[in-house]
Amino acid sequence: MRFKNPFGQMSLSMDSMAAPFGRFTDICRMIKIEHSVFALPYAWAGAVLAARGLPPLWSMVFLTIAMVAARSFAMAFNRLVDLPFDRDNPRTQSRPLVSGAITTKQTWAFCAFMAIIFVAACACINEVCLWLSVPALIFSAIYSILKRFTPLCHFWLGATLGLAPLAGWLSVSPYSLTMPPLLLFLAVTFWVAAFDIYYAFQDMDFDVAFGLHSIPATYGPSTALVLAAFSHTMTSVFLLLAGFAAGLHWPWYLVWFGITVMLFVEHRIMKPQDLRYVNTAFFTLNGIISPVVLVGVILGIYL
Repeated sequence: MRFKNPFGQMSLSMDSMAAPFGRFTDICRMIKIEHSVFALPYAWAGAVLAARGLPPLWSMVFLTIAMVAARSFAMAFNRLVDLPFDRDNPRTQSRPLVSGAITTKQTWAFCAFMAIIFVAACACINEVCLWLSVPALIFSAIYSILKRFTPLCHFWLGATLGLAPLAGWLSVSPYSLTMPPLLLFLAVTFWVAAFDIYYAFQDMDFDVAFGLHSIPATYGPSTALVLAAFSHTMTSVFLLLAGFAAGLHWPWYLVWFGITVMLFVEHRIMKPQDLRYVNTAFFTLNGIISPVVLVGVILGIYL
């Protein structure tokens, strides 16, 4: 006798439901969904600062949807644009778009869907966010081509994630933009630029061979480390200034000091000739920093 496996049928059904974009797990791998932890807490922090407390639930829900959609769009678009290089780079040859687990057609469809979700979520927040939604998508997409032309690509990526606290602020206070979110924008810009420089050490030889303009490939590892250290210093400075500008209380400054120490540790463990700790520097420590900033803002307001 032959029995049908209901779980197999369920799996087949779920795969066919995901067919326009590919399997859910492959999509998550393609866009590195876990890296949402970098920008999302900053968006929430911007909203908390604007509200001087708990923001309206409506704006927080759609701010979260918009942030995830925008990041998913930018990552998928980046994978499409970088596909010719990813095929030749040993580090990236297992990516779903390279291996064929997801097709270019599916990825374009996913980009379009995420763009629509982002614009719709912005429309649900307020009119200003809707007006800025398409320029924000264009701004995030530009990063994907900059590495072909300029080593400033790391700072453009930083500025793209730096839009998060500005978006959070505008979701609550759309017609007034003061210094705290602008200072957080600068802090995030330099913070992301620093760890993206670290990340680029993995591909330094490849970038040199293929004429790509990362900072390590363009200026060498020693200069790249100096620029990363400078960027981390600027991150600390702008976080401190943001606390002053927002009138945050003493817990924020304890958090700021802890973050500064973590940035110093990150710089110390990152060595171009020994990349064993690149994931610790890139994801683990930075994945801690952004939620800690949010906690610091909340405590700095309420205590």
